[in-house]
Amino acid sequence: MKLALFIAQRITFNRQKSFSRFIIRLATAATALSVASMIITMAFVNGFQKAVSEKVFSFWGHIRVQQYEPTKSLVAEETPLQQNDTVFNIVKHIGGVKNIQAFATKSAVIDHDRNIEGILFKGVEKQYDSSNIIKFLQQGRWLNFADTSYSKELLVSEPIAQQLNIKPGDTISIFFISATQGQTSLRKLTVAGIFKTGIEEYDKLFAIGDIRLLRRINNWEHNEIGGYEVFLTDYHQTDTINHRLYDELPQAWVSRSVKEVYPNIFDWLSIQDVNKDVIFIVMSVVAIINLITCLLILVLERTKMIGTLKAMGARDWTIQKVFLFNATYIAGIGIISGLFFGLGLCFLQSATGFIKLDETAYYVSRAPVYIVWWQVAAICTGTLGVCFLSLLLPTLLVRTIQPIKAIQFR
Repeated sequence: MKLALFIAQRITFNRQKSFSRFIIRLATAATALSVASMIITMAFVNGFQKAVSEKVFSFWGHIRVQQYEPTKSLVAEETPLQQNDTVFNIVKHIGGVKNIQAFATKSAVIDHDRNIEGILFKGVEKQYDSSNIIKFLQQGRWLNFADTSYSKELLVSEPIAQQLNIKPGDTISIFFISATQGQTSLRKLTVAGIFKTGIEEYDKLFAIGDIRLLRRINNWEHNEIGGYEVFLTDYHQTDTINHRLYDELPQAWVSRSVKEVYPNIFDWLSIQDVNKDVIFIVMSVVAIINLITCLLILVLERTKMIGTLKAMGARDWTIQKVFLFNATYIAGIGIISGLFFGLGLCFLQSATGFIKLDETAYYVSRAPVYIVWWQVAAICTGTLGVCFLSLLLPTLLVRTIQPIKAIQFR
């Protein structure tokens, strides 16, 4: 073991100019590039999925609980239901639920300076956790619910505000449309703030106001709502908790995950996993091929040394270990270099955001980064393990070399 390790160190750290030294550097660089690419890919895919998911969940929660209506669109106006303590307690006492909030929606048209735009008015209660929306505010503030009848304020999205030339403090006319009666109701509201989530499906459709206004417009009872938004502590448990709720809720109620309401967004996020897997496979193959090629060249270049060692009584496995140690050094240096380069680029992006994106296409204005450390450790150890196993094959060439011919090798 000590002899093989000593010879491997001398070969690896040989400072003399030679073709093998160039090949070693090339293999090290290829390994570093592969590891860095895998770390960066994983961090960026994690970042995309986390950032976009949080935007969706912040606006609508993770699960929606409302009346069971199989023929109605998932984003249409809800049929009212009485706020139900039984339903509330069922949801609240399921493990993993962080918060539950009432909501309702209604179609409306905003009119400002003779410019109009159709919206879906989302009504929320005074107890609504405004921190979910405040982080998206570009201008203005959150709604004021101090009025005893209903809040006369409204939040509109930045695209709608730009289209209608609306600023915080402006008074707008909003016409609520009754789909069943064919009537409209006019209200004057003040724009309290302007938000932007970066998700086109939200920003071009929704405005946020007081649910008490919708109760008045719809002639609902004081405790009727469109449904509940359920917020979880861990979004990875969305499907599991949704299935539990679906089974435990009363017959008139049903639960749907937001993934069912906006499947196109989550389908797009799932595609990122496919891209990630392709990059992993390509980079792994590149690293393995480069190391195998490097090792074959080193074996052929050291043919005379192999013959001399055999003539002196060294066993085949001892000589094989020389080249395995050599290749492991190369892979190790490449992995460490790739680790520092990959993490360095990720930290730089996280601090400066120098990689910009088209928010209308990617839902974020800059490439988000989220490093999961066990994944980084798995990439490094997995690369080292796969490379070591793949390097056993070229070392078998050592067994075919005959001492007499090897010593005469030029």
